[in-house]
Amino acid sequence: MSKLRHRNVSTEGSNAFTGIELKAAEDHAAGLTAVKVALGHVFKEMGVVRSLKTLSHMNQIDGFDCPGCAWPDPEKRSKLGEYCENGAKALSEEATNKEVDANFFKQHSVEDISKWTDYKIGKSGRITQPMILKPGSVYYEPISWKDAYQVVAEHLYELQSPNEAIFYTSGRSSNEAAFLYGLFARAFGTNNMPDCSNMCHESSGVALSETLGIGKGSVKLEDFDKADVVIVIGQNPGTNHPRMLSALEKCKANGGYVVSINPLAEAGLVRFKNPQEVSGIIGNGHTLADHHLQVRINQDVALLKLIQKKLATLDAVDQMVFDHQFISQYTEGYEAVLSELNTYSEAALLDICGVDEKEVDAVVLLLAKSKNIIICWAMGLTQHKNGVDNIKECVNLLLLKGSLGKPGAGTCPVRGHSNVQGDRTVGIMHYVSKTFNEAVKTTFGFNPPEDMGYDVVKGIQAMYNKKAKVFMALGGNFVSAASDTEYTAKAIQNCELTVQISTKLNRSHCIVGKTALILPTLGRSDQDVINGKQRHFTVENSMGVVHQSKGFLHPISEDIKSEPDIIGGIADAYFKGNHPVNWTLLSSDYDLLREKMGQVVRGFENVNTKSKGRGYYLPNNVRDLDFSRLPNQKAKFTITELPIHDLKADEFLLMSIRSHDQFNTTIYGLNDRYRGVYNERRVLFMNEADMKRYDYKKYDVVNLKSNYKGQERSVFQFLVIPYNIPEGNLAAYYPETNPLIPIDEFAVKSNTPISKSVKVTVEKSITL
Repeated sequence: MSKLRHRNVSTEGSNAFTGIELKAAEDHAAGLTAVKVALGHVFKEMGVVRSLKTLSHMNQIDGFDCPGCAWPDPEKRSKLGEYCENGAKALSEEATNKEVDANFFKQHSVEDISKWTDYKIGKSGRITQPMILKPGSVYYEPISWKDAYQVVAEHLYELQSPNEAIFYTSGRSSNEAAFLYGLFARAFGTNNMPDCSNMCHESSGVALSETLGIGKGSVKLEDFDKADVVIVIGQNPGTNHPRMLSALEKCKANGGYVVSINPLAEAGLVRFKNPQEVSGIIGNGHTLADHHLQVRINQDVALLKLIQKKLATLDAVDQMVFDHQFISQYTEGYEAVLSELNTYSEAALLDICGVDEKEVDAVVLLLAKSKNIIICWAMGLTQHKNGVDNIKECVNLLLLKGSLGKPGAGTCPVRGHSNVQGDRTVGIMHYVSKTFNEAVKTTFGFNPPEDMGYDVVKGIQAMYNKKAKVFMALGGNFVSAASDTEYTAKAIQNCELTVQISTKLNRSHCIVGKTALILPTLGRSDQDVINGKQRHFTVENSMGVVHQSKGFLHPISEDIKSEPDIIGGIADAYFKGNHPVNWTLLSSDYDLLREKMGQVVRGFENVNTKSKGRGYYLPNNVRDLDFSRLPNQKAKFTITELPIHDLKADEFLLMSIRSHDQFNTTIYGLNDRYRGVYNERRVLFMNEADMKRYDYKKYDVVNLKSNYKGQERSVFQFLVIPYNIPEGNLAAYYPETNPLIPIDEFAVKSNTPISKSVKVTVEKSITL
């Protein structure tokens, strides 16, 4: 186990095995089992009556937004409950009855907690009061809100430059909190605003902005009803976005087809048992994926080029395969892309991607006759060195088919956290927008900074090199989420002050600066009441709908504050009233805050009124086929390159994945039901042919190593299990494998870590 200086804490917790049991992988998602598991989680954490009352308000109009993923809500909400298994689990974690109070921290030192697993840390409970970890101490102590704000202000005063402070944001924050947080960072004088997008969908944002003029998807939920084909690539919706399965089910019911492209055949795309239908409870449910293309890890570009090349061959015979009118009117670069495709042979592309040619040909014929195509993707495409090119190749296919700006067609990056897209929309960005800055100056009367700030990778490197000294996180579990865990931990520990605005305990409360603060905040499900009046906030879902969210539960403690109140308190302590912004007023009056947002953020005009009910769609130029933002006012075809990994004879390509009992870094339990793994997380999925080749047997204990630029990184004690994964490829859960991902290996242009394609070696562990 790796030990770090300063309070002697561990980044990984315990490496002990917990009692693995393997069963056959599930052949379906959801169904009655999902209902039982979901209710089991919430009942255990919240009690039966409290659980049922709260679940009935989640994702309902005038209710609260799910604290899980960003999948949109349908116009007509189900009376049986508009949530999925993992949404219920997310609620149970946030609304647990367990408390982390002063007495808890008296009993458990930071050293002790750091040796626990992420699962055990997360199950500790809700933080009920502000806490401080003083220099040299190993025990958190209570601190008043006033004193906590003053600690932050004093450390900010001591900085030589505003750029020595970093303001991180996770996707759980509201639009109001994120906007106010970004406003404070700019007023303080820095654009150091990394966010969780940097670690996940930044590649999508870059690729879509460069090719289509907007860094978001273009589809609406109702487009799935009208699609001829939905391609789900680099995504596991059954675990990560279960409510998406209902949309795919509707697509199929209306005569559409679903194509899955992934190194793993995930249960959610094999068969779906909708728990709100009789067939989903006592029947066999519905087959979802008509075709599964089992591509090798990070060879999606080769596969997509092969598909396009075969389509081009068909189009040469029948000019109806491609939408030539669309191509001529709305795009540029078509001839160059076709010419580049001719430089590859079909045989070479087929060999690279590793997919069965009969399956490829079947999909090609399906696409050839289809007009309305949606492509959905997630981290399986974005977290690679060529993550931006992966998305651009998806755009190429849609442009060839004219599948943009019409019902049943378009781009669909599926966001992982419930307001990660909204955070970016309202101004959480490390780059500079002159338009945004001008609006801030006009509305608030100060000049925002004009220098590029740090993203996640650059921010970690700055802290590691002691160029940044204060780190503040608005939600999230930064240490566990970031790549290169040991490096990140040392970077954080170099800080003079770390501040975590959190609902629950996580590993980032153990890996801290010389002084550390935990500032407890309200969750999505909590009532936000001030002066006897309940407030609400807004969020933006994965498809650009802004809507209200209003908590239902009485907070677990009277000493918890909302995120805007905390941000306003810090800003007021720092500026002491000597600033054009009235931080106290702005943070307490959400209606006023939204009014100001509408003066700065395009699309947020009159948001107080428009966000009621189902909410409203933000402007989206692709839906209107308006590409005037692009240099030549045309959507862009792009020439991409095939990724080259240059694996040595003993190297594998590893992708990090989630278990079914997990959301981001939050571990709900130790089971991965859909893959047949129970009561264990330290597992390595390996092809049986590779096991035979290297003489590995089921349950052999192995260590994994990566070596980039001569620097070796290791994780220890993983159990080998046979699995249906392409030869030469491996899969294992994160955050356990995050220490293998080098801090300086990331996607070109987006700086997204290469979490889904890490070169590793495997060696048998010597156990005593």
